[in-house]
Parts: sequence; structure tokens; C-alpha cells
Amino acid sequence: MLSLDIELRRGDYRRQVRIEEAARVIALVGPSGAGKTSVLNAIAGLLRPHAGRIAVEGRVLFDHAARIDVPAHRRRIGYVFQDARLFPHLDVAANLRYGRHEGEQRFRFDDIVALLGIDALLERRPRHLSGGEAQRVAIGRALLSQPALLLLDEPLSALDRERREELIPYLQRVRDSLGLPMLYVSHREDEVRRIAEVVHVLA
Repeated sequence: MLSLDIELRRGDYRRQVRIEEAARVIALVGPSGAGKTSVLNAIAGLLRPHAGRIAVEGRVLFDHAARIDVPAHRRRIGYVFQDARLFPHLDVAANLRYGRHEGEQRFRFDDIVALLGIDALLERRPRHLSGGEAQRVAIGRALLSQPALLLLDEPLSALDRERREELIPYLQRVRDSLGLPMLYVSHREDEVRRIAEVVHVLA
């Protein structure tokens, strides 16, 4: 369950966003500048809303009126960006383990590697990965942080059509196998309808 009612401000920019949604996989679509990434950053704790409230699965992450603002590192949010943002000096295995949560392991290393089909990549450095392979590693790293919610900010936008088609089945496997709430951002409605249960449009 995602419960979000926030006001975002930056200079002359103002945006009110409200989402009350019980669906497990939610998509946000809209043109550039509509505020999609700002919503993700607010949920992750990287951007502080001007006002409002954010709760995930009943856990309040931000409440301006109640003066609650859980630090980003304690929000249990996995974040996959447009570019993979892997550490170039580490191999794939070390990149996966970098954000590893030491507590209860709901998502285990070997299981995530198998799910994403990256077992043959573990000894490679990021410069030897295709764009789609790098994004699969980035998704794996986010999952191994043991998140309560996975945020995906246009994870296919930097890929050509062939690589997008290659990655979508892996996103569907993550959706179908893990039961993890996901918020997926894109400007491509045709793409998100293959992944999300419900779609919210930001004009």
C-alpha cells in the first residue's frame, strides 16, 4: 500500500501529488518535467516535500505536520536509476554486495543472481557489460539491500529497442517472483502497461 499526498516546490515550480493505491506494482507516466522523478526522490528521502505525508505498507516515512522525516538510509527503499551507476573499479559480484543489508535476508544473493540471469557476469567489470546487463546488475544491487519498496526511474530509457525488449522479461520476473511493491516511472505508456498493475498519469 502506497499512501502519498505531498506538495513539491522548487523556485516557481509547484506540484501537488496524491496517490492512494493498494496495487503492488504502480507506474507513474508523463512528459519530462511533470515531476515523476521528484516523487521518487521524495519517497526515497532524497528530496524533502514542502508539505504532506508519505507512508509505505503502513509505515510513515514523512509527515510534515507530525515532524516525521525518516532518514534516507533507514527508509528501506531500493532505487534503480536511468543509468546503472555501478562502481567501475568493482566487479559485478562486488557491486551486488556493496549495498547488501546485513539483517534478515529476504532476498538472497544466489537467488537474485539466478533470477536476473547474471551468474556468468559476476567476475566482469562494468565496462565489459552491455546496457541491459548493467541495468540487471543495478536491479540486483537494489534488491540485495532488502528493500520494502523498489523504485525504478526510467530504467529502460538509456537502452535501444533491442536491449529494452531484452530487459522487460527480467522486470516481469522480479514482479512475479518476489512479491515486492514497486513504483515504476516512465514516459512510455506502452512499456509500463507490460509491467505495472495500475498506471497514474502526471500531466
